[in-house]
Amino acid sequence: MVTDYKKTNPNLESPIYHPFFLHPGQEGVQSFREHVNIVRDKLEQVFLHADRPFAGKTPEEIQRELHSIMTLSKETETLEHTLDELFDPVLLNSLHISHEKSLAHLHCPPLISGVVTELMIGALNQSMDSWDQSPAATYMEQALVHQLAMLMNLPQSSDGVFTSGGTQSNYMGMLLARDDYCQSRWQHNVQTDGLPNQWNRMRILCSEEAHFSVQKSASQLGMGEKSVVPIPCDSHHRMKESKVKEKLKQLKEEKLIPIAIVATCGTTDYGSIDPIEELAEIAQKHNLWLHVDAAYGGGLIFSHSYVQKVAGIHLADSITLDFHKLCYQPISCGLFLLKEREHFRYLSHHADYLNPKEDDQEGIVNLVNKSVQTTRRFDALKVFVTIKTLGTNLLGSMIDHTIELTQYTAEYLRRKDNFVVENGDPELSTVVFQYQINDSINLNELNRSIQQTLFHQGEAVISKTSVRGKVYLKFTLLNPRTTKKDIREVVSEIERTGNEIANGGMFA
Repeated sequence: MVTDYKKTNPNLESPIYHPFFLHPGQEGVQSFREHVNIVRDKLEQVFLHADRPFAGKTPEEIQRELHSIMTLSKETETLEHTLDELFDPVLLNSLHISHEKSLAHLHCPPLISGVVTELMIGALNQSMDSWDQSPAATYMEQALVHQLAMLMNLPQSSDGVFTSGGTQSNYMGMLLARDDYCQSRWQHNVQTDGLPNQWNRMRILCSEEAHFSVQKSASQLGMGEKSVVPIPCDSHHRMKESKVKEKLKQLKEEKLIPIAIVATCGTTDYGSIDPIEELAEIAQKHNLWLHVDAAYGGGLIFSHSYVQKVAGIHLADSITLDFHKLCYQPISCGLFLLKEREHFRYLSHHADYLNPKEDDQEGIVNLVNKSVQTTRRFDALKVFVTIKTLGTNLLGSMIDHTIELTQYTAEYLRRKDNFVVENGDPELSTVVFQYQINDSINLNELNRSIQQTLFHQGEAVISKTSVRGKVYLKFTLLNPRTTKKDIREVVSEIERTGNEIANGGMFA
């Protein structure tokens, strides 16, 4: 074992480090193969015996198991020994998101094509900020972005960049909306001069069901959370266009300055889709930026039966789309699209060592000019490999199956006693419902306990949410392998668990 590399290797020419790096030549390839085989064998053990979505251990139990291995070693250990230590406390205690009864969050089972491409992404380790760090990757991302923009019917002037996910993409949308408004209306450059004097009067309109990242973005951009104006929704949890019109009139009377409308294409709880075409018309009339948060619902562009649900998305000034939701990619994998590529200028900064202005003049593409990130992963590769291997037809069929299973689930719950379904006609792949027995039971505590009990039993992983201040349960169906039989079994578990809790008199 090597403990003093200078003493052992004073000339720094010894091959003692070679087995630890993936490097050219037979020795590097052999070491890589051995390490991959060790990891493969461990993962095979995990998936061969993953008969439940979760082991069911408590947070205290997991922390205790982890504590026993969390000592950093001064000495070299083999990968096999390290993975043996990790096997029980980490690998077996992880959420098995690929299990058919893992139905809790917008956290999809990854396709094998995406998983194995992650290995290539890590091995190649391209940094997507400058062309000379990612020569082929730069142009592959550019070409894929162009094709995806065309699939959304965006104009030739459009452009985009891969992101870490919806929160980053929404942030970029709000940033560009703010900066474009300041520049086009007041000839004020936020990049150089900071926020204008009117900063505390600017307002962003979005659904009351919009993702929290809209408010988070406003706070980080110096506008404050109070700059976000929530608009009431209809009974289907879609933003009311009539209320948007009323609010715009009110803001004008109050001398406030609306700069953008955010339409949600797939709310986190209900999968609801705001009326994009109508909101686009309002935005155009009032010269407002329209951002469509399609992190969840954007995958419908591949659908055969439900693509019309995203009609009008091409009218947006900016779009968020996550491939690690309805397109079954490993985390992270997001996309930000712009109708007009010129707006990326509000993000562009030049550094002599990275993306000098001379590169722009010579036509060299440095993608850092389009991102709030510098170092960035080659996530476009796994999207390309997946679409290339599956084909858009099969990918679309997977999405359609998922939505149809959701519709079956909502109808199945509606037909059963003791279930109240909040979104009886699901837009995407979530079903929100409450298990009810009688008025003498505290339903909030009952449903919270059902969710927790199922989780710690490990039989099914579902989530909970709040509907008008009351605790409801939620299925988020993102696994094309989940069947109607799986749904019926989980529902039976909810009934059995709910009855046991209620009969125990815990919440009388």
